[in-house]
Amino acid sequence: MRENEVRRKIGLARALSKLGYCSRSSAAELIRAGRVSLNGKIRRDPETPVSGKDQIAVDGKLAEAREKIYLMMNKPRGVVTTASDEKGRATVYTILIADSQGRTNLFEGATPWVAPVGRLDKASEGLLLLTNDSEWAARITVPETHIDKTYHVQVGIVADEEFVQALVRGVKAKDGEVLRAKQARRLRAGQKNCWLEIVLDEGKNRQIRRMIESMGVEVLRLLRVAIGPLQLGDLAKGEHRFLTPDEKRMLGRAFRGTS
Repeated sequence: MRENEVRRKIGLARALSKLGYCSRSSAAELIRAGRVSLNGKIRRDPETPVSGKDQIAVDGKLAEAREKIYLMMNKPRGVVTTASDEKGRATVYTILIADSQGRTNLFEGATPWVAPVGRLDKASEGLLLLTNDSEWAARITVPETHIDKTYHVQVGIVADEEFVQALVRGVKAKDGEVLRAKQARRLRAGQKNCWLEIVLDEGKNRQIRRMIESMGVEVLRLLRVAIGPLQLGDLAKGEHRFLTPDEKRMLGRAFRGTS
């Protein structure tokens, strides 16, 4: 198809992803399976060059540019962020499909693809973004952007100031990698546990859990409450909604404000 956003030659898989049709990895699988044609010819190389005047079709049907979708979800604990799960566990897509009120209408008629922006592991909960805009998602997740992610973490001790500051100075994980929080502070404490607020500006795999567990402390709950200026707010657990134009602009300003 003709796609005005594709100004220069890029790989076929990326071009299909930029249309909002599917992820780049899924596009590559479709291409290798011989299901994608470029200007009427089947192409099996995901890196086949594509320009703005080229027409892309999947299974013989032109791949139309899809409206960009930007969602936020309050992911519950126990839900995974993969499209499907070999163990039969609930996924974030289970939540989207089960939206009985039909507020987003995402899965009526032709199903638009959306994917999580980054991940929250099964035991973690809170703010999760989903979109079919792969370029926008990449700007949030790449380390170079350094967009803050804020977490509230319940730990199995009453953490003192030394424990909190150690998270900022740096903690050696069990695999030897040194991990650091950008900021950390104690929010409130009970008799046997407390809540911490931890801010990261880079997303390493299970970073907070690895830091705290390497100090011999159990993570009881882990909740992401903000991505940059975007707050989880009062969005109920298991609910999702579209980002407002103001929220989208706020995140855009956060992109531009980073080096």
